[in-house]
Amino acid sequence: MSHDSTAAPEAAARKLSGRRRKEIVAVLLFSGGPIFESSIPLSVFGIDRQDAGVPRYRLLVCGGEEGPLRTTGGLELTAPHGLEAISRAGTVVVPAWRSITSPPPEEALDALRRAHEEGARIVGLCTGAFVLAAAGLLDGRPATTHWMYAPTLAKRYPSVHVDPRELFVDDGDVLTSAGTAAGIDLCLHIVRTDHGNEAAGALARRLVVPPRRSGGQERYLDRSLPEEIGADPLAEVVAWALEHLHEQFDVETLAARAYMSRRTFDRRFRSLTGSAPLQWLITQRVLQAQRLLETSDYSVDEVAGRCGFRSPVALRGHFRRQLGSSPAAYRAAYRARRPQGERTTDSEPSPPPPPPSLHPEGPGPVPPQVRRTATAAAGAVGSSASLPSEHAREAYASSRASLPGQRSGS
Repeated sequence: MSHDSTAAPEAAARKLSGRRRKEIVAVLLFSGGPIFESSIPLSVFGIDRQDAGVPRYRLLVCGGEEGPLRTTGGLELTAPHGLEAISRAGTVVVPAWRSITSPPPEEALDALRRAHEEGARIVGLCTGAFVLAAAGLLDGRPATTHWMYAPTLAKRYPSVHVDPRELFVDDGDVLTSAGTAAGIDLCLHIVRTDHGNEAAGALARRLVVPPRRSGGQERYLDRSLPEEIGADPLAEVVAWALEHLHEQFDVETLAARAYMSRRTFDRRFRSLTGSAPLQWLITQRVLQAQRLLETSDYSVDEVAGRCGFRSPVALRGHFRRQLGSSPAAYRAAYRARRPQGERTTDSEPSPPPPPPSLHPEGPGPVPPQVRRTATAAAGAVGSSASLPSEHAREAYASSRASLPGQRSGS
C-alpha cells in the first residue's frame, strides 16, 4: 500500500535550479548505517540496465560526515563524494540513519534544506525519515518509517503526520518509506514516476521483486508499544484494552477509563503511540483475529465475536483492508505454509463472544480522510529534550511556508 499525496502534481511543477540535473541521484551515507538499506538506492540507481529497458540514472554516493564510514559487520566504506556533490542532484536519498535518538550532523541537514529549496526531490528510506524530520522537511506533511520507530518519530516531531501503516508515502517532493524491503518499493515507485510502468516493471524483473506490493505494514505489526509508555498514565488504559479485546468497547470507553474527554484522550494517545485511538484499536482487533485464525479452529463468526467486532461483516471488512485478504483465505494460506504437526490450537478457553446488542455501532471503517490525518501527533507527552538542530529545523520550516507542494498541517 502506498500513499500518493494530492500535493504531488503541484510539487512536480517545481523547477530544479540550473546546476541540478533530474537524472542525477545523490545517496547520502553516514557511519553506523545498516548496509542493506544503504545498498538499495545504490543498486536501483547505480547500475546501468539500459539493455533491459531501464533508463539510466547517474549516481553520486556522498558521505554525510568525515569517513571512513563504518557499517554493518564492521565494514568500512569510503564515499567518493562529499556533501558538496549534493548540489548537482535532482534527487537526494537518505537510506538510513544510525540512531533514532541522536541528531544528524548539522552540515548534512543544511545540505538537504538547500537541495529542497532548489527543487530537488528528497527521499528518506526507513530511519532516513528521522534525518528529513530533523531538517524540517517533514513538518506539516504525511510520512512513514519502520512501524517499530513510528511512535518515536511522531513523538519527537509532533508536526509530522506519521502513518505507520504505509509501505511508503509520496508527498510530491518529499518521500519516505517503511523499513528494509519497503525501500525497494519506494525506489521502484520513483522509477515508475520518472519513466512509467514499463521501465519500473523491467527493473522489478531484474531485481526479482514484485513491481507493486499490496497491503501495508499492518501485517507486520505486533502488540508492542513504545518503551516510554510504561511511565505514562495511559499505560494502564492501553493494557486494559489489550486484555479486553474480546469485549465490545469503543474509544469513548477508553477515554472514560482515563478520566479524559474524548478530544484530550485522542490527542494524548496520538502523541504517545503515533496512532489515533480508533485506528490503533481496530489494528489490535485484527491482529488478535490473525492469531486466532492461526492457532484455533474457531469459525470466522466466532473469531469476530472473540475479537470484539460487532459482526463477522465488520471483521471481514477491516481484515481485508489491513491484510489484503479475507479471514478464510488468510487461514487457508497460513495452514498451507505450515506442516500439520506444527499447528497448535488454543489450550485455554477464551472468554465467550459478547452479545451483539452491546455497542451496536461498534468501531466502523476508517474513512479515507481519517486515514490520511489520523496519525498526526499533537501535543507530545513527555517530549524528549530538544535536539541541537531543532531551532534550525523550525526556522527552515517556517521560512518555506509558502513553498508549492507543501501539505498544510490541518
